[in-house]
Parts: sequence; structure tokens; C-alpha cells
Amino acid sequence: MTTARQVHTAGRPLIPAGPTDRETAVLEQVWSLAVPVCVEEGVELIHVEYQREPGGRTLRLTIDKPGGVRLDDCAAVSRQLDDLLDAKLESEASFRLEVSSPGPNRPLGRTGDFERFRTHRVRVRTARAMRGRRSFTGELLGLFEDGVRVATPDGEVSISLDNVRKAQLINYHGENPCS
Repeated sequence: MTTARQVHTAGRPLIPAGPTDRETAVLEQVWSLAVPVCVEEGVELIHVEYQREPGGRTLRLTIDKPGGVRLDDCAAVSRQLDDLLDAKLESEASFRLEVSSPGPNRPLGRTGDFERFRTHRVRVRTARAMRGRRSFTGELLGLFEDGVRVATPDGEVSISLDNVRKAQLINYHGENPCS
């Protein structure tokens, strides 16, 4: 059986290059501060977004655990992180913190996720166009030396990790906690 601690160390966080180096630095720092809180709460931190939205900046964390995330899980992580981020995050920008469950289009937030969810249906969005496109949907073949491979209806595509802008499972309904 996989423990929460093993899942949290399943590869490095997939942090796409932000529009600014400062945003990328915030994402890296949030990952390092949030993972221990999530481990303590028995949940997996699977994705972090830091983006400008109409109401200001939003820091959105997505968590998961076998059997699914409950509102109490989100509230516990949010309460602990709110104070921790206020004290330790090296950013002057104010933001709204959101902690949520992944839903059926679960983000892939760590490099190890590309092996863990091999054979699942995925959508990968790229930072730079490949074959005249920036979005690829198909079966996840895994992580290889040359990047993430996806079998699309148009053939197999290999996407380097530094070109992955966003990756997510499609219509995913959770893992069997007994496997």
C-alpha cells in the first residue's frame, strides 16, 4: 500500500515557467511550504496555480487522497497554510487562497504523475506550439528521457517537460485505494 509520504515524493513538482520569474519563484516556494502541511493532514498536494484573475491574484492549491477529498480536508489545509504563507512567502502581492479537490479532470502536478497515471486519458497543453498546436489529447504513455509521451489520434507525440504548460487527466474518477 502506498503511503501519503511516498506519494508526496513521487517526482519533483511540475512548475511551468510563469509569465515572470517572480511568479515562478512564488510557485516553487508555495510547493515547499505546502507539502509538509499536506503530509501532516494526510492529503496529497497535486497542483499549485498562481495567477491574475479579475478579482486580483489567486493562489489555488489542489489536493487529493484515496477515497476523495472532503470539505474538512480543504478547510484544514487552508487554515494552516493561510498563516504559514503570510509569515514565510516572499511576495508583496496579496492573493486569495483557494484549496480544492481535483474533480474529474485531475491535474498532473509532479513528474512522477506521468508514470503513475500511464494508460489514462490526458490533455497536455504546451507553452510553445508543436506541430502547429498547443494542446494534445490522448492516452498517456509515460515519462521518458525526451519528455512526456502521449498517443493521440494523429500519432505519438513527445513533449519536453519544460514545454508542458498544463497537464490533466480527463474524466478521472479516482484510484482504487486498495490497489
